[in-house]
Amino acid sequence: MQLSFSHKKATQALNFFARAAGGKINKMKALKLIYFADRYHLRSYGRPITNDTYFAMKFGPVASQCLNLLNENEDYTAPEENKYRQAFLERENNEHYASKAAVNETVLSQTDLESLNYAWENYKDKDQFELAEETHRFPEWQQHKAALDSELATRRFMSYLDFLENPEQGVEKLPLLTEEIKEDLAEELHSLQAVESIWS
Repeated sequence: MQLSFSHKKATQALNFFARAAGGKINKMKALKLIYFADRYHLRSYGRPITNDTYFAMKFGPVASQCLNLLNENEDYTAPEENKYRQAFLERENNEHYASKAAVNETVLSQTDLESLNYAWENYKDKDQFELAEETHRFPEWQQHKAALDSELATRRFMSYLDFLENPEQGVEKLPLLTEEIKEDLAEELHSLQAVESIWS
């Protein structure tokens, strides 16, 4: 299941974490925080924040188009995405990026901000490698572990539907989802995809 990437929300989410960290942040850490925020919003409200395409990689889930934005990779980003990103973010080096302007919260919903705050408050004290280890505890990444360990692939596509599966007891900071709630959230995801397919 793929959705239409929201480059404005993604840029502001990345900007949010840079500002929260004091103005700049490690790129890998920010991408893990994006994952936790998207995951929270999906499991709470039936949609992610960024609508990014996720891949399971050695160091956990990666929001691929957010990564392209941070890398300023113009081979994979549209001119309007680049222009928007340049107004808010700048790459400092291969490992860090900085905020250039305040977060434009009008781009984000209240539930988006709730999810971003959740990710920051619960995971801000971990570094990028600790966060990578934390992401390895969730089933949406674990199902790809064997293939990644065998080096048959360096990345594997992740489905948002798999984000609805519950981890082992004690891993999740939020209440686990019942089967009924998982079905309702999956239906919301399918409905969102159906609406987007009409307009795409």
